[in-house]
Amino acid sequence: MLTLNHLDYYRLPWNLTDNSISWLEPTSKCNLYCEGCYRKNEKDGHKSLDEIKKDLDVFTSLRKSDGISIAGGDPLTHPDILDIVTEIKSRNLKPIINTNGLALTKDLLKKLKKAGVFGFTFHIDSKQNRPGWKGKNEIELNELRYHYAKMLAEEGNISCAFNSTVYDDTKHFIPEMLKWAHKNIDIVQVMVFILYRAVNNKDFDYYIGPKKIDMNQLVYNEDLESRADLKAQEIVEIIRSEYPDFNPCAYLNGSEKPDSFKWLLTGRLGTKQKIYGYLGSKSIEAIQMFNHLLYGRYLAYASPKNTRRGKSILLLSGFDKKLRKAFKNFYKNPFNIFRKLYYQSVMIIQPVDFLQDGRQNMCDGCPDITVWNGQLVWSCRMEEQLNFGMNVKTYPKGFMN
Repeated sequence: MLTLNHLDYYRLPWNLTDNSISWLEPTSKCNLYCEGCYRKNEKDGHKSLDEIKKDLDVFTSLRKSDGISIAGGDPLTHPDILDIVTEIKSRNLKPIINTNGLALTKDLLKKLKKAGVFGFTFHIDSKQNRPGWKGKNEIELNELRYHYAKMLAEEGNISCAFNSTVYDDTKHFIPEMLKWAHKNIDIVQVMVFILYRAVNNKDFDYYIGPKKIDMNQLVYNEDLESRADLKAQEIVEIIRSEYPDFNPCAYLNGSEKPDSFKWLLTGRLGTKQKIYGYLGSKSIEAIQMFNHLLYGRYLAYASPKNTRRGKSILLLSGFDKKLRKAFKNFYKNPFNIFRKLYYQSVMIIQPVDFLQDGRQNMCDGCPDITVWNGQLVWSCRMEEQLNFGMNVKTYPKGFMN
Protein backbone atom coordinates (compact mmCIF):
# COMPACT_ATOMS: atom_id res chain seq x y z
CA MET A 1 0.00 0.00 0.00
CA LEU A 2 1.15 3.54 -0.81
CA THR A 3 3.00 5.33 2.00
CA LEU A 4 1.98 8.92 2.78
CA ASN A 5 3.79 10.99 5.42
CA HIS A 6 1.29 13.03 7.43
CA LEU A 7 4.03 15.52 8.29
CA ASP A 8 4.10 16.58 4.62
CA TYR A 9 0.57 17.97 4.94
CA TYR A 10 -1.19 20.70 6.90
CA ARG A 11 -2.98 19.33 9.93
CA LEU A 12 -6.38 21.04 9.73
CA PRO A 13 -6.82 23.08 12.93
CA TRP A 14 -10.41 21.96 13.51
CA ASN A 15 -11.24 20.81 17.03
CA LEU A 16 -14.23 20.18 19.28
CA THR A 17 -14.95 23.83 20.09
CA ASP A 18 -13.64 25.59 16.98
CA ASN A 19 -14.49 23.82 13.74
CA SER A 20 -15.56 24.39 10.17
CA ILE A 21 -18.83 22.43 10.36
CA SER A 22 -21.40 21.11 12.83
CA TRP A 23 -23.86 18.33 12.08
CA LEU A 24 -27.57 18.95 12.69
CA GLU A 25 -29.99 16.00 12.57
CA PRO A 26 -33.55 17.37 12.31
CA THR A 27 -34.90 13.95 11.33
CA SER A 28 -34.04 10.27 11.24
CA LYS A 29 -36.64 9.62 8.53
CA CYS A 30 -35.33 8.75 5.09
CA ASN A 31 -36.85 7.90 1.72
CA LEU A 32 -34.03 5.51 0.69
CA TYR A 33 -32.22 2.51 2.11
CA CYS A 34 -28.44 2.62 1.69
CA GLU A 35 -26.26 -0.37 2.58
CA GLY A 36 -23.57 1.67 4.29
CA CYS A 37 -25.88 3.90 6.37
CA TYR A 38 -25.12 4.36 10.07
CA ARG A 39 -28.63 5.57 11.09
CA LYS A 40 -31.86 3.64 11.56
CA ASN A 41 -34.70 4.89 9.36
CA GLU A 42 -37.52 6.10 11.64
CA LYS A 43 -40.93 6.75 10.05
CA ASP A 44 -41.82 9.32 12.73
CA GLY A 45 -38.33 10.65 13.23
CA HIS A 46 -38.89 14.40 12.78
CA LYS A 47 -37.79 16.77 15.54
CA SER A 48 -39.94 19.81 16.22
CA LEU A 49 -38.68 23.24 15.24
CA ASP A 50 -38.25 24.09 18.93
CA GLU A 51 -36.07 21.00 19.45
CA ILE A 52 -33.99 21.95 16.42
CA LYS A 53 -33.50 25.47 17.76
CA LYS A 54 -32.31 23.99 21.07
CA ASP A 55 -29.77 21.84 19.20
CA LEU A 56 -28.55 24.95 17.39
CA ASP A 57 -28.31 26.74 20.75
CA VAL A 58 -25.99 23.96 21.96
CA PHE A 59 -23.78 24.41 18.89
CA THR A 60 -23.61 28.19 19.21
CA SER A 61 -22.88 28.02 22.96
CA LEU A 62 -20.20 25.30 22.77
CA ARG A 63 -18.67 25.51 19.32
CA LYS A 64 -17.64 27.94 16.59
CA SER A 65 -18.73 26.80 13.12
CA ASP A 66 -18.78 28.19 9.61
CA GLY A 67 -21.48 25.88 8.26
CA ILE A 68 -24.21 23.59 9.54
CA SER A 69 -24.66 20.29 7.72
CA ILE A 70 -28.40 19.59 7.81
CA ALA A 71 -28.53 15.81 7.71
CA GLY A 72 -30.50 12.86 9.05
CA GLY A 73 -32.24 10.81 7.73
CA ASP A 74 -32.99 12.94 4.73
CA PRO A 75 -33.70 16.55 5.76
CA LEU A 76 -35.83 17.25 2.69
CA THR A 77 -38.46 14.91 4.18
CA HIS A 78 -38.88 17.33 7.12
CA PRO A 79 -42.02 19.48 6.73
CA ASP A 80 -40.23 22.51 8.25
CA ILE A 81 -37.07 22.36 6.12
CA LEU A 82 -37.54 25.95 4.88
CA ASP A 83 -37.84 27.22 8.45
CA ILE A 84 -34.79 25.20 9.49
CA VAL A 85 -32.69 26.78 6.73
CA THR A 86 -34.01 30.25 7.64
CA GLU A 87 -33.16 29.71 11.32
CA ILE A 88 -29.59 28.62 10.55
CA LYS A 89 -29.08 31.54 8.17
CA SER A 90 -30.38 33.96 10.81
CA ARG A 91 -27.56 32.80 13.10
CA ASN A 92 -24.98 33.82 10.49
CA LEU A 93 -24.15 30.21 9.66
CA LYS A 94 -24.07 28.51 6.25
CA PRO A 95 -26.96 26.04 5.81
CA ILE A 96 -25.67 22.98 3.89
CA ILE A 97 -28.27 20.32 3.07
CA ASN A 98 -27.03 16.71 3.05
CA THR A 99 -29.54 14.78 0.95
CA ASN A 100 -30.01 11.92 -1.48
CA GLY A 101 -31.88 14.45 -3.66
CA LEU A 102 -35.02 12.35 -4.19
CA ALA A 103 -37.33 15.03 -2.78
CA LEU A 104 -35.61 17.99 -4.46
CA THR A 105 -37.59 19.81 -7.16
CA LYS A 106 -36.83 23.05 -8.97
CA ASP A 107 -39.65 24.74 -7.08
CA LEU A 108 -38.35 23.58 -3.69
CA LEU A 109 -34.83 24.62 -4.68
CA LYS A 110 -36.03 28.17 -5.42
CA LYS A 111 -37.71 28.33 -2.01
CA LEU A 112 -34.62 26.95 -0.27
CA LYS A 113 -32.41 29.52 -1.96
CA LYS A 114 -34.77 32.29 -0.87
CA ALA A 115 -34.62 30.88 2.68
CA GLY A 116 -30.82 31.18 2.55
CA VAL A 117 -29.42 27.75 1.65
CA PHE A 118 -25.69 27.95 0.92
CA GLY A 119 -25.07 24.54 -0.57
CA PHE A 120 -26.01 20.91 -1.04
CA THR A 121 -24.10 17.68 -0.51
CA PHE A 122 -25.79 14.93 -2.51
CA HIS A 123 -25.17 11.35 -1.41
CA ILE A 124 -25.24 9.18 -4.51
CA ASP A 125 -23.75 5.70 -4.83
CA SER A 126 -24.59 2.34 -6.35
CA LYS A 127 -25.65 0.63 -3.08
CA GLN A 128 -28.63 2.87 -2.37
CA ASN A 129 -31.42 0.83 -3.98
CA ARG A 130 -32.44 4.09 -5.64
CA PRO A 131 -35.68 3.86 -7.68
CA GLY A 132 -34.95 3.89 -11.40
CA TRP A 133 -31.21 3.44 -10.85
CA LYS A 134 -30.93 -0.04 -9.34
CA GLY A 135 -28.07 -2.02 -10.85
CA LYS A 136 -26.34 1.11 -12.17
CA ASN A 137 -22.65 1.46 -11.40
CA GLU A 138 -20.87 4.60 -10.21
CA ILE A 139 -20.01 5.73 -13.74
CA GLU A 140 -23.60 5.37 -14.93
CA LEU A 141 -24.70 7.36 -11.88
CA ASN A 142 -22.70 10.35 -13.15
CA GLU A 143 -25.75 11.11 -15.26
CA LEU A 144 -27.78 11.57 -12.08
CA ARG A 145 -25.01 13.62 -10.46
CA TYR A 146 -25.00 15.92 -13.48
CA HIS A 147 -28.78 16.37 -13.16
CA TYR A 148 -28.38 17.80 -9.66
CA ALA A 149 -25.24 19.81 -10.43
CA LYS A 150 -26.97 21.42 -13.41
CA MET A 151 -30.08 22.16 -11.35
CA LEU A 152 -28.01 24.04 -8.75
CA ALA A 153 -25.95 25.84 -11.40
CA GLU A 154 -29.09 27.09 -13.14
CA GLU A 155 -30.43 28.45 -9.84
CA GLY A 156 -27.08 30.20 -9.32
CA ASN A 157 -24.29 30.44 -6.73
CA ILE A 158 -25.21 27.41 -4.63
CA SER A 159 -22.33 25.16 -3.61
CA CYS A 160 -22.55 21.67 -5.10
CA ALA A 161 -20.87 18.68 -3.44
CA PHE A 162 -21.23 14.94 -3.95
CA ASN A 163 -20.33 12.15 -1.60
CA SER A 164 -20.49 8.40 -1.97
CA THR A 165 -19.68 5.45 0.24
CA VAL A 166 -16.74 3.50 -1.19
CA TYR A 167 -16.73 -0.29 -1.03
CA ASP A 168 -14.01 -2.72 -1.99
CA ASP A 169 -15.92 -3.60 -5.16
CA THR A 170 -16.56 0.04 -6.14
CA LYS A 171 -13.23 1.72 -5.33
CA HIS A 172 -11.92 1.13 -8.87
CA PHE A 173 -14.59 3.54 -10.19
CA ILE A 174 -13.08 6.52 -8.33
CA PRO A 175 -10.68 7.70 -11.08
CA GLU A 176 -13.55 7.85 -13.60
CA MET A 177 -15.73 9.68 -11.07
CA LEU A 178 -12.96 12.24 -10.65
CA LYS A 179 -12.61 12.56 -14.42
CA TRP A 180 -16.32 13.37 -14.53
CA ALA A 181 -15.89 15.92 -11.71
CA HIS A 182 -12.97 17.46 -13.61
CA LYS A 183 -15.08 17.76 -16.75
CA ASN A 184 -17.68 19.60 -14.64
CA ILE A 185 -15.27 21.58 -12.46
CA ASP A 186 -17.24 24.75 -13.25
CA ILE A 187 -20.40 23.45 -11.51
CA VAL A 188 -19.09 20.81 -9.04
CA GLN A 189 -17.13 22.23 -6.12
CA VAL A 190 -16.52 19.17 -3.91
CA MET A 191 -16.19 15.38 -4.26
CA VAL A 192 -16.17 13.26 -1.08
CA PHE A 193 -15.38 9.55 -0.80
CA ILE A 194 -16.44 7.91 2.49
CA LEU A 195 -14.77 4.56 3.10
CA TYR A 196 -17.21 1.84 4.17
CA ARG A 197 -17.15 0.79 7.82
CA ALA A 198 -19.19 -1.74 9.83
CA VAL A 199 -19.07 -3.35 13.27
CA ASN A 200 -16.30 -5.96 13.48
CA ASN A 201 -17.84 -8.91 15.33
CA LYS A 202 -15.14 -11.33 14.25
CA ASP A 203 -12.23 -9.82 16.18
CA PHE A 204 -13.87 -7.72 18.91
CA ASP A 205 -16.46 -7.81 21.70
CA TYR A 206 -18.46 -4.75 22.76
CA TYR A 207 -19.20 -3.60 26.29
CA ILE A 208 -21.02 -0.98 28.34
CA GLY A 209 -19.14 -1.11 31.63
CA PRO A 210 -18.94 -4.82 32.61
CA LYS A 211 -21.93 -5.77 30.41
CA LYS A 212 -21.33 -7.37 27.04
CA ILE A 213 -23.49 -5.79 24.33
CA ASP A 214 -25.21 -7.47 21.42
CA MET A 215 -24.46 -5.18 18.48
CA ASN A 216 -26.89 -6.92 16.14
CA GLN A 217 -29.55 -4.32 16.92
CA LEU A 218 -27.51 -1.58 15.24
CA VAL A 219 -27.99 -0.82 11.54
CA TYR A 220 -24.27 -0.74 10.82
CA ASN A 221 -23.79 -4.24 12.23
CA GLU A 222 -23.85 -5.95 8.83
CA ASP A 223 -21.91 -9.07 7.98
CA LEU A 224 -21.26 -8.08 4.38
CA GLU A 225 -18.47 -9.58 2.34
CA SER A 226 -17.15 -6.09 1.53
CA ARG A 227 -13.99 -5.03 3.36
CA ALA A 228 -14.52 -2.63 6.24
CA ASP A 229 -10.88 -1.65 6.62
CA LEU A 230 -10.20 0.45 3.50
CA LYS A 231 -7.55 3.12 4.02
CA ALA A 232 -7.21 6.61 2.55
CA GLN A 233 -3.78 5.70 1.18
CA GLU A 234 -5.33 2.98 -0.99
CA ILE A 235 -7.70 5.49 -2.54
CA VAL A 236 -4.89 7.96 -3.29
CA GLU A 237 -2.96 5.17 -4.99
CA ILE A 238 -6.01 4.32 -7.13
CA ILE A 239 -6.54 7.98 -8.06
CA ARG A 240 -2.91 8.32 -9.13
CA SER A 241 -3.50 5.68 -11.81
CA GLU A 242 -5.40 8.44 -13.65
CA TYR A 243 -3.88 11.56 -12.07
CA PRO A 244 -0.19 10.75 -11.32
CA ASP A 245 0.41 14.18 -9.76
CA PHE A 246 -2.59 13.92 -7.39
CA ASN A 247 -1.33 15.08 -4.02
CA PRO A 248 -3.22 15.90 -0.80
CA CYS A 249 -2.53 19.11 1.09
CA ALA A 250 -4.26 18.69 4.48
CA TYR A 251 -5.63 16.10 6.86
CA LEU A 252 -7.28 15.30 10.16
CA ASN A 253 -5.50 12.60 12.15
CA GLY A 254 -7.04 9.89 14.29
CA SER A 255 -7.74 10.29 17.99
CA GLU A 256 -5.62 7.20 18.80
CA LYS A 257 -3.25 7.09 15.84
CA PRO A 258 -1.64 10.42 14.93
CA ASP A 259 -0.33 9.29 11.55
CA SER A 260 -3.70 8.01 10.30
CA PHE A 261 -5.66 9.98 7.71
CA LYS A 262 -9.25 10.34 8.86
CA TRP A 263 -10.05 13.31 6.59
CA LEU A 264 -7.62 13.72 3.71
CA LEU A 265 -8.09 16.87 1.62
CA THR A 266 -6.81 17.61 -1.86
CA GLY A 267 -7.36 20.96 -3.59
CA ARG A 268 -6.94 21.01 -7.35
CA LEU A 269 -6.94 23.86 -9.85
CA GLY A 270 -8.04 23.50 -13.43
CA THR A 271 -10.26 24.23 -16.36
CA LYS A 272 -12.74 21.80 -17.89
CA GLN A 273 -9.95 20.62 -20.19
CA LYS A 274 -6.95 20.32 -17.87
CA ILE A 275 -5.87 20.10 -14.22
CA TYR A 276 -2.93 22.48 -13.84
CA GLY A 277 -1.88 21.61 -10.31
CA TYR A 278 -2.62 21.24 -6.63
CA LEU A 279 -2.56 23.28 -3.46
CA GLY A 280 0.23 22.57 -1.02
CA SER A 281 0.17 22.64 2.76
CA LYS A 282 1.18 26.32 2.97
CA SER A 283 -1.59 27.62 0.70
CA ILE A 284 -4.40 25.71 2.46
CA GLU A 285 -3.00 26.87 5.81
CA ALA A 286 -3.08 30.47 4.61
CA ILE A 287 -6.68 30.12 3.43
CA GLN A 288 -7.85 28.60 6.73
CA MET A 289 -5.92 31.04 8.91
CA PHE A 290 -6.91 34.09 6.88
CA ASN A 291 -10.59 33.12 7.06
CA HIS A 292 -10.33 32.62 10.82
CA LEU A 293 -8.54 35.94 11.24
CA LEU A 294 -11.19 37.82 9.25
CA TYR A 295 -14.37 36.00 10.32
CA GLY A 296 -13.46 34.14 13.51
CA ARG A 297 -14.13 30.69 12.01
CA TYR A 298 -12.47 28.08 9.85
CA LEU A 299 -13.71 27.84 6.28
CA ALA A 300 -16.16 25.04 5.47
CA TYR A 301 -17.62 25.50 2.00
CA ALA A 302 -16.70 28.14 -0.57
CA SER A 303 -19.35 29.58 -2.87
CA PRO A 304 -19.15 28.90 -6.63
CA LYS A 305 -18.49 32.62 -7.04
CA ASN A 306 -15.25 32.13 -5.11
CA THR A 307 -14.20 28.71 -6.46
CA ARG A 308 -14.10 30.13 -9.99
CA ARG A 309 -11.43 32.58 -8.80
CA GLY A 310 -8.64 30.01 -8.92
CA LYS A 311 -6.22 32.58 -10.32
CA SER A 312 -6.46 34.45 -7.01
CA ILE A 313 -5.26 31.32 -5.20
CA LEU A 314 -2.19 31.30 -7.47
CA LEU A 315 -1.11 34.52 -5.75
CA LEU A 316 -0.10 32.33 -2.81
CA SER A 317 2.40 30.43 -4.97
CA GLY A 318 5.31 32.58 -3.76
CA PHE A 319 5.64 30.45 -0.63
CA ASP A 320 4.04 27.17 -1.75
CA LYS A 321 6.13 24.84 -3.91
CA LYS A 322 3.19 22.75 -5.15
CA LEU A 323 1.16 25.83 -6.04
CA ARG A 324 4.16 27.32 -7.80
CA LYS A 325 4.10 24.35 -10.16
CA ALA A 326 0.41 25.02 -10.90
CA PHE A 327 1.25 28.69 -11.55
CA LYS A 328 3.96 27.76 -14.09
CA ASN A 329 1.74 25.19 -15.80
CA PHE A 330 -1.15 27.62 -16.14
CA TYR A 331 0.75 30.66 -17.35
CA LYS A 332 2.92 28.64 -19.70
CA ASN A 333 0.18 29.55 -22.14
CA PRO A 334 -0.08 33.40 -22.04
CA PHE A 335 -3.66 33.26 -23.36
CA ASN A 336 -4.70 31.62 -20.08
CA ILE A 337 -4.70 35.08 -18.54
CA PHE A 338 -8.14 35.45 -20.15
CA ARG A 339 -9.44 32.07 -18.95
CA LYS A 340 -11.16 31.18 -15.68
CA LEU A 341 -9.33 28.83 -13.37
CA TYR A 342 -11.49 26.78 -11.00
CA TYR A 343 -10.80 25.32 -7.58
CA GLN A 344 -12.23 21.89 -6.65
CA SER A 345 -11.89 19.95 -3.39
CA VAL A 346 -11.50 16.18 -3.13
CA MET A 347 -11.98 14.70 0.35
CA ILE A 348 -11.40 11.12 1.48
CA ILE A 349 -13.01 10.23 4.83
CA GLN A 350 -11.98 7.17 6.80
CA PRO A 351 -14.47 6.54 9.66
CA VAL A 352 -13.72 4.68 12.92
CA ASP A 353 -10.86 2.18 12.87
CA PHE A 354 -10.38 -0.56 15.44
CA LEU A 355 -6.80 -0.87 16.64
CA GLN A 356 -5.45 -4.29 17.60
CA ASP A 357 -5.83 -3.64 21.32
CA GLY A 358 -9.49 -2.59 20.90
CA ARG A 359 -9.08 1.19 20.91
CA GLN A 360 -11.39 3.01 18.52
CA ASN A 361 -9.53 5.47 16.34
CA MET A 362 -12.01 8.31 15.76
CA CYS A 363 -11.60 11.53 13.78
CA ASP A 364 -9.61 13.89 16.01
CA GLY A 365 -11.40 17.22 15.57
CA CYS A 366 -14.41 15.69 13.80
CA PRO A 367 -16.52 18.23 11.85
CA ASP A 368 -19.57 15.95 11.97
CA ILE A 369 -20.25 16.36 15.68
CA THR A 370 -23.96 16.48 16.50
CA VAL A 371 -26.15 17.07 19.56
CA TRP A 372 -27.73 14.43 21.80
CA ASN A 373 -29.31 15.28 25.16
CA GLY A 374 -27.70 18.70 25.09
CA GLN A 375 -24.20 17.27 24.60
CA LEU A 376 -21.86 17.09 21.61
CA VAL A 377 -21.47 13.52 20.34
CA TRP A 378 -20.15 11.76 17.22
CA SER A 379 -22.91 11.62 14.62
CA CYS A 380 -21.58 8.38 13.09
CA ARG A 381 -22.16 6.61 16.43
CA MET A 382 -25.52 8.11 17.33
CA GLU A 383 -27.20 4.68 17.25
CA GLU A 384 -25.06 3.67 20.25
CA GLN A 385 -26.35 6.69 22.19
CA LEU A 386 -29.95 5.93 21.26
CA ASN A 387 -29.74 2.22 22.06
CA PHE A 388 -27.37 2.16 25.02
CA GLY A 389 -27.19 5.74 26.32
CA MET A 390 -23.45 6.00 25.63
CA ASN A 391 -20.72 4.83 23.27
CA VAL A 392 -19.65 1.22 23.62
CA LYS A 393 -16.09 0.13 24.40
CA THR A 394 -14.28 -2.43 22.30
CA TYR A 395 -12.01 -5.25 23.46
CA PRO A 396 -10.24 -8.04 21.55
CA LYS A 397 -12.21 -11.30 21.49
CA GLY A 398 -11.94 -13.15 24.79
CA PHE A 399 -10.05 -10.34 26.57
CA MET A 400 -12.81 -9.80 29.17
CA ASN A 401 -13.36 -13.52 29.86
